[in-house]
Amino acid sequence: MKSANAPARAIRFSTRIENTQLPIIRALSVRASELNAVNLAGGVPDFPAPPELKAAAVEAILGDFNQYALTQGVTELRAGIADRLELRHGVRFDPETEITIVAGAAEGVSAALLTLLDPGDEVLILEPAFTIYAPDVLLCGAVPSYVRLREPDFLIERDTLEAAVTPRTRAVLLNSPHNPTGRVFTREELALVAEIAQRYDLLIITDEIYDEIVFNGDNPPRVWNEPGMRERTVIVNGFSKTYSVTGWRLGFVVAPLEITRGIRITHNFLTMSAAAPLQHAAVRAVGFPQSYYDGLRSEYRVRRDLLRFGLERLGIPSREPEGGYFLLADFSAFGWSDDQALAWHLVEKTGVAAVPLSGYLAPGSESRGAFLRFAFCKSEETLREALRRLEENSSWRTPPLREVV
Repeated sequence: MKSANAPARAIRFSTRIENTQLPIIRALSVRASELNAVNLAGGVPDFPAPPELKAAAVEAILGDFNQYALTQGVTELRAGIADRLELRHGVRFDPETEITIVAGAAEGVSAALLTLLDPGDEVLILEPAFTIYAPDVLLCGAVPSYVRLREPDFLIERDTLEAAVTPRTRAVLLNSPHNPTGRVFTREELALVAEIAQRYDLLIITDEIYDEIVFNGDNPPRVWNEPGMRERTVIVNGFSKTYSVTGWRLGFVVAPLEITRGIRITHNFLTMSAAAPLQHAAVRAVGFPQSYYDGLRSEYRVRRDLLRFGLERLGIPSREPEGGYFLLADFSAFGWSDDQALAWHLVEKTGVAAVPLSGYLAPGSESRGAFLRFAFCKSEETLREALRRLEENSSWRTPPLREVV
């Protein structure tokens, strides 16, 4: 029996957790909420989801689709995803053996990594990178290896990518349209990734969560469309961005049969299945007419341009996003040297929240300039209010002396 005077047991985290930390966007969003700031930090739309999709969710709940779904996902939803992919890309995936519904694209990435990696394996991550990638690799006991995109245009370079490959490299984690830069990687860039993957027998995990939000054509290039790549590529996608339902946590993974078998096992022991009524509702979403997707891109183009040109009128340049709903704004000309200090200054002094680019870099990586990522998945009213606040409180134009380069 434990003595009443025995010392409390010390709590020790696993090394996997000790090597990770929550991203700065979490703290910024909390502070933005406390200050009633305009939050352009997180990729969370502040406008309603499509009414017919919400109605479908209500119908599914009232129709008693409230018990566990199949681990692999609702049959009709997987079939609808296969149809949509074939319509856009001219490639047919088997919904029975190659498509799995998961609890959000974030779980899809985790499930893929847990299925494919052993401790000590290395994964090449193109940086800047979405904040879950490296921690997910670490949680597998594997090792993230960062490959810097060439600035100022954030290009994939052959020499840099190939130099990062070692005998322990197992996979490349790719994201296009790219968060946080807004790039859509070109066919030439993806072809060189495919060439290196095949030369060194690597797998590709490609996060395509923004694939319907593109501004330069309907069918952006895909690494799995390169010769020989379909059998070595895992595609992760979801419903959050395309249908403005980030809180539904509904995604899907497309992979060759043998990899899908493993992902379904991993998915089963992570979450068992994704929410059944939301899967039934999403069947209606994947059946939306092309006019929905055309309207989605048109509305996001308006929002993108409103924010981009509004920032330019304030003297803040940015690179035009080719896809997704983020843009990188460059405050370097105003003398800022610390983008995190800049981000905190904006939220505290102007009431506008944005994320520093350094938050998407590896620990110890140097941010070249003072870039903030602004989300334009907001109503036009919200974007105008953010611009108004930046204009009326221009203290960001004169950084504290300790920040001047």
